[in-house]
Amino acid sequence: MQVTTIGLDLAKNVFQVHGVDAEGNVVITRQLRRGQMLEFFRKLPSCLIGMEACATAHYWARELMKLGHTVKLMPPSYVKAYVRRQKNDAADAAAICEAVSRPSMRFVPVKTVEQQAALMLHRSRDLFVRQRTQAINALRAHLAELGLVAATGVDGLKSLLVIVREASEKRQLPEPMLQSLQALVSQLAALQEQIGTLERNIHAQHRASDVSRRLETIPGIGVIGATALTATIVDPSAFKSGRELAAWIGLVPRQHSTGGKQKLGGISKQGDRYLRRLLVVGATAVIQHARRHPEKHPWIMTLLAKMPAKKAAVALANKMARIAWAILAKGGTYRAPALVAAT
Repeated sequence: MQVTTIGLDLAKNVFQVHGVDAEGNVVITRQLRRGQMLEFFRKLPSCLIGMEACATAHYWARELMKLGHTVKLMPPSYVKAYVRRQKNDAADAAAICEAVSRPSMRFVPVKTVEQQAALMLHRSRDLFVRQRTQAINALRAHLAELGLVAATGVDGLKSLLVIVREASEKRQLPEPMLQSLQALVSQLAALQEQIGTLERNIHAQHRASDVSRRLETIPGIGVIGATALTATIVDPSAFKSGRELAAWIGLVPRQHSTGGKQKLGGISKQGDRYLRRLLVVGATAVIQHARRHPEKHPWIMTLLAKMPAKKAAVALANKMARIAWAILAKGGTYRAPALVAAT
């Protein structure tokens, strides 16, 4: 019988296939090893294949599209509602097959290799930054056990490095302790060099992208945020408005409403947490600037009069996401409200 729709549950080595015909009758239920995947789908006629947007999903989507199939990726949280009773690979594949045929389902655009490569720079940099913070905290904690404490920030870290260097030269500390401290200092230097190399590559991508340079004109969105938005949001037309993009990032209130009574909580924290963090951190920097120059940011000062600074930062991040969508979807650059009013 003719297979029209397939639900494919991805894994590391064993993949589950669930296929139905045009009338919804199940015609294929089987497992495939990694080496059997491409050969199996090469023999099938062109059909619709649904997958969850998880690890390796974009790779398999590109490979299956080369074979002539139509591939659609879905957020795993949207597929979960279609799982019947117990959860296993077969039930997951059947749920994927059911979800991909729903007209109201929302899909994830398939990323190209270049887009994934750009995001890998961000992910690697973010990992090294976290490791650098861990190493700095460890260095501070070890020295604090000896009563050697310095101020926070970059200047304080430089003071700690000087202390370690002098202690190493004068042999003022036990040898095992010196070895541990020197290992942390060497690790910090290596991480700093790797972070610098990745940031130079990100800046090179930023200079080569017109979209990224236009996004940078938004206050609070720097080179890191602009390149991350450009690489993550493949198709801005997938969002009907800026509010949909802000909701996708997770910067809108979480609802638990019923009976006509609206009950809103904290932000939903859906979507890409990396983008959300970059926007909130950028918004926090804008708020700090607004406190020093209140005449330049009347809207932000009005927010700060009504709510705490952290809540205002999330509201500003929401606004930044909406502006970013407008620039991505309609072109142009950011124009300050005063300039728009004068025009």
